[in-house]
Amino acid sequence: MATTKITVNSNGSLKVEGDFEIVDKNGNNYGLAGREVVSICRCGLSKNKPFCDGSHKGNFDHDATAFDLPPRK
Repeated sequence: MATTKITVNSNGSLKVEGDFEIVDKNGNNYGLAGREVVSICRCGLSKNKPFCDGSHKGNFDHDATAFDLPPRK
C-alpha cells in the first residue's frame, strides 16, 4: 500500500499526496480527476472548499512547525 503524506504549509493549505481518497460527510467521494496531489483549505476563505484556491494569501498566519502531542488521557 502506498503512503499518504500530509504537509502542513506555513500560512497556507494542507498538501495531501500519495494514495488517498477524500469523501464528504455522507461518504461520497470527491472526483479528483486522477490527481495524486491536492491542497486542502485551512483558512476557510476558499471558494472551492474543501480545496485550496489561494485565497489565504495575506489573510492567514500560521508557522507550521512540528511538535509532539501530549499523551492521550
